[in-house]
Amino acid sequence: MKRSGSADLPLHYGYVPLWLAERMAKLGLAVVESIVLDYGKDEVLRRLSDPFWFQSLGAVMGMDWHSSGITTSVMGALKKAVNPRSRELGIYICGGKGKHSTRTPAELLNVCNLTGLNGDELVRCSKLSAKVDNTAIQDGFQLYTHNFILSDNGKWTVVQQGMSDASRTARRYHWHSEQLTSFVEDPHTSIYGKNEGYILNMADKQAGSSRKAVMQIATEKPELMLKEIRQLVMPGHHDVRAKDVDLKRLGAVLWLAHEKQPQDFEDLLMLQGLGPRTLQSLALVSEVIHGTPSRFKDPARFSFAHGGKDGHPFPVPTKVYDETIGTLQNAIQKAKLGHTEKHEAIKRLTQIAQSAEQDFTPNANFEQVIEEERKQSWRYGGRTVFGKEKPPHNQQLKLF
Repeated sequence: MKRSGSADLPLHYGYVPLWLAERMAKLGLAVVESIVLDYGKDEVLRRLSDPFWFQSLGAVMGMDWHSSGITTSVMGALKKAVNPRSRELGIYICGGKGKHSTRTPAELLNVCNLTGLNGDELVRCSKLSAKVDNTAIQDGFQLYTHNFILSDNGKWTVVQQGMSDASRTARRYHWHSEQLTSFVEDPHTSIYGKNEGYILNMADKQAGSSRKAVMQIATEKPELMLKEIRQLVMPGHHDVRAKDVDLKRLGAVLWLAHEKQPQDFEDLLMLQGLGPRTLQSLALVSEVIHGTPSRFKDPARFSFAHGGKDGHPFPVPTKVYDETIGTLQNAIQKAKLGHTEKHEAIKRLTQIAQSAEQDFTPNANFEQVIEEERKQSWRYGGRTVFGKEKPPHNQQLKLF
């Protein structure tokens, strides 16, 4: 096992308001459920080990698109929403920020009591990954959050973050257990048995290579490890700029949502009735669920789904957010009952958008797109940490 990636982020302070935290938990659960439904629980772990995908998930959830707060808020939302459904999903999230990180070993042992996994070995992996990032690699960052995410078959991912007072930045580290081989397209690796069933036993003679790899991470030269990882470095500016996104990809989504309607695409008839603004959000959420790794090189693009709590690129459109969550939840529930039409339509959203990119030439003014979103924000229930968006003065007069 080696790091699967790292991300350098501007250090942000503040809090996640309750109105956003609750929505983040619901959307996070819907994303995880959809991935499990289509690709399996191991794919959830693989996605979480990718720093670019993780940042994109945080952006689509309405967090500040580039801030250090994405790490703790996303993992907090997932832990809150996923753990009550762990037996069904086969995924458990341990640890957290500050004092919660110190509870990781106890939480891991509790999970292992339920699943029959080897708790001592998994605790050891948790401690070793933290030790490497906090001590073995002297990069000036001190860990303050540690999350250990595992499946009931013993595969796991670590997402942890350190802070540097000197540079006023945070660095997120991702780890991925070596058994996970579903992501075979990329050659890199990165920093980062149920009861009455198969039990993972790392003490077994067949697990010799795994034990050797666990020991290797504690002794391997940091400079060799760092060459192999996927590194994401986020800029310091708060606003989303044209250079931060792939305008062709974003433009294709805006074209699909606002120029074309579901009735124009036979494959999307099951989504008929959704407004263009919700379709825009749903297309970006669909890409987070179904997109390939190369699609997440510009995480800022995904902030055009639900904005950001700091108002960048625009306030969080809570009405749109709620409709997106409701559409996903409804599709998931129907798919579990064998009615997969709406679930498949959501999957095809990203396929149609990607197909449109091939011959698409962006012609919309990027700043005008953001300005229009802000102008209409009050209609969509726009909110930031500073309060609710209000209609322009002339619109207020028309309301009376």
